[in-house]
Amino acid sequence: MEQASLFEIPMNEPLASRMRPTNLSDFVGQTHLLEKNKLLRKIIESDHVSSMIFWGPPGVGKTTLARIIAHETKSEFINFSAVTAGIKEIKKVMEEADANKKLGVKTIVFVDEIHRFNKAQQDAFLPYVEKGSIVLIGATTENPSFEINNALLSRCRVFVLKELSSEDILILLKRALTDDRGFGKEKIVIEEDTLHLIANFANGDARAALTTLDMIITNAALDEEGVIKVTKDIIEECLTKKNLLYDKNGDEHYNIISALHKSMRNSDPDAAVYWLARMLEAGEDPLYVARRITRFASEDIGLADTNALNVAINVYQACHFIGMPECNVHLAEAVIYMSLAPKSNACYVAYSKASSDAKKMLAEPVPLVIRNAPTKLMADLDYGKGYQYAHDNKDKLTTMDCLPPSLLGKTYYNPSVQGNEIRFKQRLEQIKNWKKIHKQKDKI
Repeated sequence: MEQASLFEIPMNEPLASRMRPTNLSDFVGQTHLLEKNKLLRKIIESDHVSSMIFWGPPGVGKTTLARIIAHETKSEFINFSAVTAGIKEIKKVMEEADANKKLGVKTIVFVDEIHRFNKAQQDAFLPYVEKGSIVLIGATTENPSFEINNALLSRCRVFVLKELSSEDILILLKRALTDDRGFGKEKIVIEEDTLHLIANFANGDARAALTTLDMIITNAALDEEGVIKVTKDIIEECLTKKNLLYDKNGDEHYNIISALHKSMRNSDPDAAVYWLARMLEAGEDPLYVARRITRFASEDIGLADTNALNVAINVYQACHFIGMPECNVHLAEAVIYMSLAPKSNACYVAYSKASSDAKKMLAEPVPLVIRNAPTKLMADLDYGKGYQYAHDNKDKLTTMDCLPPSLLGKTYYNPSVQGNEIRFKQRLEQIKNWKKIHKQKDKI
């Protein structure tokens, strides 16, 4: 493979591909890794690149950075697809890399969305990573601790890439307008505010920003002098909806998620579905909405309906599996369920009260009776002395106090009488009465 092929991109390729940086000096973002004297930059410049995992959201430069590393270190670059690559194909390429190593040629194998590879596919890389036949660079949007085999993960250094700032994306947009690989040869009039709208709408994703710019300029009309004039009207017409007017990082974003939350809290499913649609039709990330619904399930429903959290988690998973637009109905199901469910903020209030005390009383000692005593010294210091094992009691209850002495009698959880929580309220009253009666008996 010739190294020049890494960056030889035809002009009919998408703008994001044409504008892919070819060296570190042109790379935008990830300064925490690539500024002078930062670890990753030193590794690349010293040509001491070992296998690594790039973990970060879409469109932040994971693939581009892998290509630059291959170019800077004069290595073969092989791009694997998690969708099409089977074990047989992986082993064939690995054997070729093994042969290249004997000729003094380094091979960088880039695996995009490595979390989509199954265990057997990931294991196929392992022996070649171990003996240094290849440098594996995996890219993932998922937590590698959960998605990558421990054996492979232990042999890779993990670098966390952050979403790009609006200022970073603005740099890329302006570069695309002036660079000959982009629209540098065109006469384009586009307002600074419009570029800011595109940058904000991209939500940290450079590829999305450049794709949006490409679409807008390609579909904009030429005036009599051959000048392309981009207006907000053209933007709206091009996207068929006012997507860019919903600023994911601005006030309207927070106003609408607030409206959704409060509509569900107010048991208004119609309003909740409307605000949900406003967000999704404007291009909001469905997983963001699903996370907010998950929070709502515990903050505003809690034990009043213990199935609410199950619904929220299941809907999050459904959104993760199939994405938009298909997952819109799952989110609608969730917000309607949350709207109609009985409401209780008792869990939220309980934690808030406990948190307030914890912050003011951080040094409260754990009572000796509930401390563990794994050593003789601890036992001699009365750790665990007098501990009562609830399962030894017929009622599965004891009179033992578990709060620090200064907080004895403090109540954080006050259940409501909504939905299922009335059962928890009754149970809590039974427990408190039992303890009160048996503590009195202990004094006699």
